[in-house]
Amino acid sequence: MISDEIEAVVEQSGVREGLCTLFVQHTSASLIIQENADPSARHDLERWLNRLVREDDPLYTHTTEGSDDMPAHIKSVLTSTSLSIPVAQGRLALGTWQGIYLWEHRHHGGRRSIVVHVSD
Repeated sequence: MISDEIEAVVEQSGVREGLCTLFVQHTSASLIIQENADPSARHDLERWLNRLVREDDPLYTHTTEGSDDMPAHIKSVLTSTSLSIPVAQGRLALGTWQGIYLWEHRHHGGRRSIVVHVSD
């Protein structure tokens, strides 16, 4: 979960009311807002998405980076590479059970970069 890191950026920005926009600069990872209390929800989502987008599909031609690469691209398309979250009273306006996650779709993803823009 990356909520605390993003919350720190919002706090440092000094913006009291506005918008926080996040963007992951990669094609095989995504950003999601999801259940932050029970990890089984994220586990179930991962299992469901893996069942929907299987590795080693014979239709894939983009295979030079491994069997998890093309499925990671598809998963990224099906989810989201950016999020917009309101800022209220200097904090992210997330619900009680919501957390921000960088969802890695590769088995061994590399270093990921997220652009954070906070505006009023």
